[in-house]
Formats: sequence, structure tokens, C-alpha cells
Amino acid sequence: MRVLLSDFVLVCNDEFDIIKDGGVCFDEKILEIGNSDVLLAKYKNAEVEKLPKNSVLMPGLVNAHVHLEFGANVATLKYGDFMEWLKSVISSREELSGKCTEAVISASLEKMLKDGVTTIGAVSSFGLDMKACIKTPLNTVYFVEAIGSNPAAIDALFADFKSRYYEAKEAKTNSFTPAVSVHSPYSTHPILARRVLDIAKNDGAAVSAHFMESAHERKWLDSASGAMGEFMKNFNPRAKPMTTAIEFLELFRDVKTLFIHAVWARDDELKLISGQKNAVVHCPRSNALLGTGALDIKRAQKALVPLTLGTDGLSSNINLNLWDEMRAALFTHQTFALGGLAVLLLKAATCEGAKALGLNKGVLESGFDADIIALELAEVPCDISDIALHTILQTKTARRIFISGKEIQNR
Repeated sequence: MRVLLSDFVLVCNDEFDIIKDGGVCFDEKILEIGNSDVLLAKYKNAEVEKLPKNSVLMPGLVNAHVHLEFGANVATLKYGDFMEWLKSVISSREELSGKCTEAVISASLEKMLKDGVTTIGAVSSFGLDMKACIKTPLNTVYFVEAIGSNPAAIDALFADFKSRYYEAKEAKTNSFTPAVSVHSPYSTHPILARRVLDIAKNDGAAVSAHFMESAHERKWLDSASGAMGEFMKNFNPRAKPMTTAIEFLELFRDVKTLFIHAVWARDDELKLISGQKNAVVHCPRSNALLGTGALDIKRAQKALVPLTLGTDGLSSNINLNLWDEMRAALFTHQTFALGGLAVLLLKAATCEGAKALGLNKGVLESGFDADIIALELAEVPCDISDIALHTILQTKTARRIFISGKEIQNR
């Protein structure tokens, strides 16, 4: 049993409680949080440590959406427009996959851990990242992806998905959890989607799906036109949308799903996501690099859609640092009061991400897993209400990291 004491404790619960001169008592689970003097008096036999001045304790970060398999990309892909980027991904896929060794993926995982991420939602297209994800101390919800629109190939595509999914299922541990990903409404045939979602329902597995990332996707699904329509004709001269946006969302009615991006989702679609008690993953830097626009967070809030945060992958980002992602969001959403936006982002990167992934993490409260990080601010603000904002502005990496109560050496 251990007690960590700090100048500030960010509980990251729904109310976003902040404790000044507080601490956390924990073993594998969090036993209690509260005022330092109260914890010291109650837990006399615990190992006690007072962290340095200006320290902040909070839950480990949750990167709810990351692709690891294109981790070797630096300047291979084209940015600025989603369709140009997609074409470059397809043409460079084999080259980048060949460069993305287990060592490259492990380095990305280690860097995220050093930053203070303790949980990830990793989307896997090929299974190249599985060994590294099994070995990492990070809690990994491993989304095995189904993709393919050719109706004649559905059986083969489903067999390939099942092979990768059951391999992940056999490797399940307390920190590695298999899950299911349906790539998108424009790239995954609804029959294939239904088959893999049946497996998710049967296993109680979490699900993710890219949805309304770009205006090109919106135009294709709504009117079978635009640049995506021209792109689809390269594969089938008579190509047409396989589903409407609403029909696609209806497929996920009975499964816990993270919808990625949703930049171009309409109000009725956001309400359907909310009504299904699903969440949206916001990836602001990926959206900016691919020219897709910015998620309207206020519209999502109005529709009561829970917001989580992800970095996407190095195919559409410059790094996987979730603090950088939060800072980007601060500068993107300029109609928000900064303090309120900072609280929203920290919750998206902790409690909301954990809820969406179905994990007992992301909050410093009794009974939750003891995934805890300690940060040190260069200077604390005069007003405690600004702690959330300055935590985001000042932090690049975590000073201390605990996963299920075990300290991870931050090299």
C-alpha cells in the first residue's frame, strides 16, 4: 500500500474535482483520495512519498484512437487534402508496412508511455503491431479491423478478419483486450460489417469505426459524387455507395462503439450516436493535416455525445503525444472559454476515454484501477481554477507513471 502526496490532485471525475494539498492511497486499485493530513492519519502503515513542489497527480492518459502500423512514415505521404492523402497511403502501403518493424512500433509505444499515456485504443489493419502491443506495459484495447467493399470477396475478407481476431483473442491478458474495428461506411461492405459486429456482440467486445471524416465522404454517401466518387470508379466503374450514413450507424445499435472523427456528421447522426450511448473520438491534428475541417464540439455537446481524444497515427500526425493533441485542440476551438475547454479535454483524455473503451480506469476514485501519473509544473497559477489549463500548456511528459499500482520506470 502506497500514499503519494502532491500539491494538486486532478480527480478527472464528471465534476472535475481538484484537491489542493491532497494525495492518493493505492495498491493495484485506488483505495482513497483526499486531503494529505487525513490520508497520513488514516494510513499510518503505508509507504508515503511527498512529491516535489508544483506536482500534480492525475489519472494516466487514454489515447482512444491510434494507428501504429504506419509508424515509419515521416514524409512519404501527401497532406492537405483527404483524397490526395488516401491515394498516397494506398500507393505507399507496402513500402511503409515493410519499414514498420516491431522495433519501430515498440518505440512508439514506449514514447507514449513516457508522455503519460497508460491506455490506448490501437486499430490494427494487418496484425503487424500485435506482438509489440502484447509486450508493452500499456493497457491496450486492440481493434482488429475489417475492411473491403467487394461483395465477391466478403467470405475471404471475413476469414482474414477472423484469423487476426482469434489470434488476438488467444493472446488476451489483463492489459491486452481484443476488440473489433469496422473501417468506414465507404470502405467496408455492410454484410462484412454485420458479420464482424455479430462477433463483437457475442464477445462483448468494444468496437470502433471511422465516420464522416471528410467532406469527400459526406458527398459520396449523400450523392455518389465528388472526388471520392471518381476514386471509387478506379476499382469499379459502376461503383455506388453501399449504405447511407444513417444505415451505417444503425449497424452499431447494440454494440459499444467509438466513432472516429465525425467532423462532417449531421445533427441527426450525432443524436443517433448519443442515443446508442456511443462516443466520438476527436483527432484535431489529423483533421488539420488532411484538410478535413474541425469537429464542432459544441454541436456534439448539444447532441449529448461523449467526447474522447486520440492522436490517430503517424500516417496523419507528426507525433503521438496526447499533450500536443490537447494543445492543438486549445488553439483550434476558439469559441470556447479556455478554462472550460481545458477541463473538457482533460476529461476526454482520461475518464471519457476509459468509459468509451469499457475500462475501469481514467478516474482517481476508490475502486478504480491505480493508473496514475505525476507531473511537475514549472509554475502554478494563482487561481486553482486555471490548473487544468496550465497542466495542458506546460506538460510534455510525465515524471512518474503507475499502471495497476506498479511503477513504470520512465527512461
